[in-house]
Amino acid sequence: MSNSTTAISPRTLSRRSVMLGATGLTFAIAAGSWKPARGAFGLEMNAWVTIFTDGRIQIMSPASEMGQGSKTTLPLILAEEMDAEWTDVRIVPAPPSDAIYGNPGFLGMMYTAGSTAVFGYFEELRTFGAQIRQVLIENAASLLAVRTVELTTEPSTVVHPPSGRKLSYGAIAGFAKVPPSAPNITREQLKKPEAFRLIGHDVMRYELPSKVNGSARYSIDVEVPEMLYGAMLYPPSVGAHLDKLSDVNARKVPDLIGIYQLPIGIGVVAGTPWAAWSARDAITVEWRKDPKNADFDSDTAQDRYAKIVNGDIAQKSALWDKAGAGIEKLSSAASTISAEFRCDYAYHAQIEPLNAVAAVAADGKSVDLWCGTQSQTMAVKTAADTLGIPIENVRFHEMLLGGAFGRRGPRDEDFILPALLLSREVKKPIKVMWTREDDIHNGRFRPLSAHRLEAGFDSSGALETWHHRVATDNVGIFQDPIRYYGPWHERDMISMAGTEITTYGIPNRLSEHFAVDSGIRVSALRGIGFTANKFAIETFMDELARSRGRDPAEFRMSLLHDSPRSAKVLETVAKMADWERKRDGKALGVAYIDYSGSQVAGVAEISLDAKSGQIRVHNFWVAIDPGIAVQPDNIVNQIEGSVVFGLGLALTERITIAQGEVQQSNFYDYTVLRMRDIPEIHVEVISSGAKPTGVGQMATPLVAPAVSNAFAELTGVRLRHTPMTSDRVLATLAAR
Repeated sequence: MSNSTTAISPRTLSRRSVMLGATGLTFAIAAGSWKPARGAFGLEMNAWVTIFTDGRIQIMSPASEMGQGSKTTLPLILAEEMDAEWTDVRIVPAPPSDAIYGNPGFLGMMYTAGSTAVFGYFEELRTFGAQIRQVLIENAASLLAVRTVELTTEPSTVVHPPSGRKLSYGAIAGFAKVPPSAPNITREQLKKPEAFRLIGHDVMRYELPSKVNGSARYSIDVEVPEMLYGAMLYPPSVGAHLDKLSDVNARKVPDLIGIYQLPIGIGVVAGTPWAAWSARDAITVEWRKDPKNADFDSDTAQDRYAKIVNGDIAQKSALWDKAGAGIEKLSSAASTISAEFRCDYAYHAQIEPLNAVAAVAADGKSVDLWCGTQSQTMAVKTAADTLGIPIENVRFHEMLLGGAFGRRGPRDEDFILPALLLSREVKKPIKVMWTREDDIHNGRFRPLSAHRLEAGFDSSGALETWHHRVATDNVGIFQDPIRYYGPWHERDMISMAGTEITTYGIPNRLSEHFAVDSGIRVSALRGIGFTANKFAIETFMDELARSRGRDPAEFRMSLLHDSPRSAKVLETVAKMADWERKRDGKALGVAYIDYSGSQVAGVAEISLDAKSGQIRVHNFWVAIDPGIAVQPDNIVNQIEGSVVFGLGLALTERITIAQGEVQQSNFYDYTVLRMRDIPEIHVEVISSGAKPTGVGQMATPLVAPAVSNAFAELTGVRLRHTPMTSDRVLATLAAR
């Protein structure tokens, strides 16, 4: 597979140039069009596929590649239905165009996030592939003077079984004619799962060879002629403004080019990155903080959030989910149980700190932009808006992402803007690289949250009512305003997702959001609201089971009677972990979630050093049913990474804020797990045949509740606050 990057201006994406610009016969499916045109060396079947006369098949991939494999998986789905030989396929990053390459699962935006890529594109790509295959068959039938029903395909070949004659796709590309409209393909005409050659069978990810041989290109690697280096001195807290500045010492740094006051902070340009950072650090600045968050303290805020969900501070809520009678029956329940849970701020901790390279033309009317982003089209729009130029004057160079987890999402401007603004100032290409300290201090975090849950049982002991109150910032209004003010109807999906628990058979439910405007930067993080909400929900579910004297796995099974796929993953993970076997000095905890249709269950095996308060996770088992498993081994890899990410959130990762400023600086005080901390991770993928759903972040929310539930089994007391740090463990044990 090709792994070269592309540099494409949106100007090349007009309807006419998509039709005529490639070497081949073109007919485009995008936007309902199907317009043929001939090139010299191949057949461009639509805006996604070109078949060359030498047999090569080029497939555009709209997904950003950040280690999750979507850049490979999406072309594979299309290749399956067109019956392409995979070794013939060359994958090319799709240029930034929502109209042509937008994700149907994300409001038609070119946006790779939320484990929606396969889910969003699956049916569309299969249809495209089947249409291409049908046109190839029709052209072969014309040449061979046979009926189309007599023809079938083998990989990259049309075959006439009665005569044994064959035509390669490359040969057909040399003479094919395209009908004026796309063939009509029904769902029944698509391949049956038992006929899949590629789906369900792993292939080499397109970018992996380059990562092995060192040729993989991230924007942090970009070098262009005359490039200089930029660094930013940002305000220490949101809304702070510059009061006084002294740059006398900074101007003594060798290789310094200039210091610039920008709307977003103080920019420094130098001939080397070290000079830029040194000059930046030598600037003396006094800031005037925004009164809104000047005294913000995360520990104090946690107590205030808890008072909100407990009703001690009156505040209006927004309804997220309601079923049956809501909470009306709580007042008449035979018995009720309630509990409170808390979750701290968390940082994305992507391995590649944020960075970008911009080269603004001397006249300021165009720009080249290199960056790793989860949304190519939004990055292009940011550049155009910032420079006040037409969007077609932005030439975008797509790069691999060294991790993202939501941080390189739709609001990319905080790391793209400095490169754009400084390049415009100095009229040279500028690379801005954040240090790890920059990345943490200026992070946009999973928000602080407090949860109160209450459950009501009827006289027979059945769980009949569920109430979940969440106090946290409104992330959607900042992170994803398009959907917040659109299909979410001004409700915050990013914060509240996962509180709806529809697969559990609880007839009366209510979940509500108490939005807090803290003035702190918040954002989506891998697993979005599920990480905090499922910690509260699945830990509370365990508590309910124990209050009834029931086994936690069996109790959950009793609530999943109308969801066989859910029950299956829970049964499977229990068998994997040998759930009923007792361990000396160790204990098991279980958790289950329905994450956007993906059914996932996990079991943690832990031990405890009672002296230090350190929890040790020895094994973690996961069973996942993501529908059709398009790339099973890659799913296993994604689940393993998801578990590791979840362990960090569960045990060690914590951002604290005092006087509005982030207190952590690097991985010595924002503690991500080390290799020695990683348990054995066991994954079983159940390919159920349902439409594919996501996998990339689905196991992350399982980890914290499973660990907390194992701790309760081991010690008889419960941990209700993530991360479950050693000091919190010791305090919990001392209080029992």
